[in-house]
Amino acid sequence: MKKLIPIFLSAILLISVSCYRNGAKYPKSKKVDVVDTYFGVKVHDPYRWLEDNSSNEVAEWVQEQNEVTNKYLSGIPFRDKIKERLTELWNYSTMSTPFKEGGKYFFYKKEPDQNQSILYIQETLESEPRLILDPNKLSTDGTVAVSDVSVSKDGKYLAYAIADGGSDWRKIKVMDIATGSDLIDEINWVKFSDISWFKNGFFYSRFDAPKDGKGLVDISQYQKVYYHKLGDAQEQDEIILGNSTVPSLIFTSQVTSNEKYLIIYEAESTYGNSIYIKNLTCNDGIVKLTTGYEFEYRVLDDINDNIIVLTNYKAPKYKLIKINVNTLDVGNWRDILPEKKEVLESCYLIGGKVVANYIQDAKSKVEVYDLNGEKINQIDFPTLGRFNGINGNIDDSVAFYSFSSFTIPTIVYKYNVITNKSSEFFKPAINFNFDDYETKQVFYTSKDGTSVPMFIVCKKGIALDGKNPTLLYGYGGFNVSLLPYFSIDRLLWLENGGIYAQANIRGGGEYGENWYKSGTKLNKQNVFDDFIAAAEYLIKEKYTTPRKLAIEGASNGGLLIGAVVNQRPELFKVAIPEVGVMDMVRFDKFTIGSLWINDFGSSADSLQFINLYKYSPLHNVRSGVRYPAIMVTTADRDDRVVPAHSYKYIAAVQDKQRHSRNPSLIRIQTRAGHGAGTPTSILIGEATDIYSFTFYNLGEELK
Repeated sequence: MKKLIPIFLSAILLISVSCYRNGAKYPKSKKVDVVDTYFGVKVHDPYRWLEDNSSNEVAEWVQEQNEVTNKYLSGIPFRDKIKERLTELWNYSTMSTPFKEGGKYFFYKKEPDQNQSILYIQETLESEPRLILDPNKLSTDGTVAVSDVSVSKDGKYLAYAIADGGSDWRKIKVMDIATGSDLIDEINWVKFSDISWFKNGFFYSRFDAPKDGKGLVDISQYQKVYYHKLGDAQEQDEIILGNSTVPSLIFTSQVTSNEKYLIIYEAESTYGNSIYIKNLTCNDGIVKLTTGYEFEYRVLDDINDNIIVLTNYKAPKYKLIKINVNTLDVGNWRDILPEKKEVLESCYLIGGKVVANYIQDAKSKVEVYDLNGEKINQIDFPTLGRFNGINGNIDDSVAFYSFSSFTIPTIVYKYNVITNKSSEFFKPAINFNFDDYETKQVFYTSKDGTSVPMFIVCKKGIALDGKNPTLLYGYGGFNVSLLPYFSIDRLLWLENGGIYAQANIRGGGEYGENWYKSGTKLNKQNVFDDFIAAAEYLIKEKYTTPRKLAIEGASNGGLLIGAVVNQRPELFKVAIPEVGVMDMVRFDKFTIGSLWINDFGSSADSLQFINLYKYSPLHNVRSGVRYPAIMVTTADRDDRVVPAHSYKYIAAVQDKQRHSRNPSLIRIQTRAGHGAGTPTSILIGEATDIYSFTFYNLGEELK
């Protein structure tokens, strides 16, 4: 049983002033005497005060840390050159995959001089596109973004969700597409919600408005599904489903394309869910289609009262099934695409066919089936890479999909379902010679003998002499699969002789449910072992040496970087933990942290506490050994992985590593969040600093 001992002494201890190699001093981070007791183990939390992101004291600490970091970065002689090249690389046009609604086509496009992508409408594929929503005009500093859009079934209205300063909180507004004018409708207190149109309104999910001066963190509980009728005030919206007993449950909604059924998903974590169904053509109540949260269910659509569902129920690598709404018993579920060797990542119903997206050894493989599960065709790609989804309707013969790889920027294809022919619809033009580079996939052995795949991207003919600057990236959690994907800023790394390696470690979804679960809870050390083994492979095969090896990861990947630095600091020269989960004892105390218990476990459980405490980045920072150069990145408005994780971690590192010649810094972006919808200007600034820090501490000069 956990016992809290909140002892705040009037005599506050200060960490020693520390220096790094350019002579600058770290800010002072006070220590307070706060101790939590878990199952007889006393856990000290001297930087608990940094959890109060609204306090003036924390704001001053943030400012001081940024000043020190900016001073260090400004002393790097080639920083301006890096920013100039990144700005040049980012100076290209992008286009999203078009989608069709109400007989019209919609897509995003961004020109080189624009900070955010603009939404366009096209009446037909032959007509001229018309601008309907420009996020760049929503704020003067570019930090207000459009996070989601949804078009009504008749194509008359556009509902769009606004994110301010990177927060997960959303405001939904509605536009008349013909006039471009906003209606009076405005929905607040929305987070983790779909916008699902039905007749003259839409379903969405939100939380109650804060009461009695409570802040946003306090109200992320008891989410409910509502129906909003156009023209009504938000207070008039009808509650469709909610609960009053489990505060952390999350609900999202979906309406089938024929508007016959409402599907509601209920989840207690980021993995697994239950499904409710409601017939919208009659007054029947809501029926629970599945129970528990052990399996995942994703509804594609309804075909003649058969709900088509992608699931891992009794299929760790997923399958596609149909559930007849008139015979809901699980014994009457029927397979359309049974489980096979490859992981079935996603499916789409287009042109009366099933487009099935498989993962084969961390690469996309797409096949086309009829509705009875007979294979008809497959969609071929120019190289190993990532299929980014396809947009089309069940009665359309034309659809659009996109494909990318490490050295292929995202290309949009027009696809004819009948002829199985693909043609380039949009291909970006980038000032870079992609033909000079190659991607290979290797398999290496982890600590327990498990074979793990890894992609390696580098210039053709590169010498394997152990002298190459190498960046190793990983994630390893939440069933997320790291397939080959394009990143514009990575080109700068490659053209300067860098090698990029991406390890498909356990905890991801590359090989299905078993691969994922073997990197969760008490098995989490497998994730770190896999990543460490990837580094050892790169060194053994003479791609690089510890003096030339940098590691990077974000969010759960930030946790990964923090953990492996503690465990094997001598193996790396530079570490970049981004927006990481660093306090594994208290992670579930902040915003949506409780949703991660399924992955991490909980400190309320004795065995899981011991495991969490053993690898928690914050609690295992070491002194007496030299850490790599570390630059933590976070954002002051991150309400998913709150910045306190990074604040407390860097304070501990600066304390324990105060005598090290390697810098321990934190870069805190203001008016930004966890990453989604970040404007180009902020992305360029962050990439500039990360690459400047990395090249400089690897002892490299820009070419």
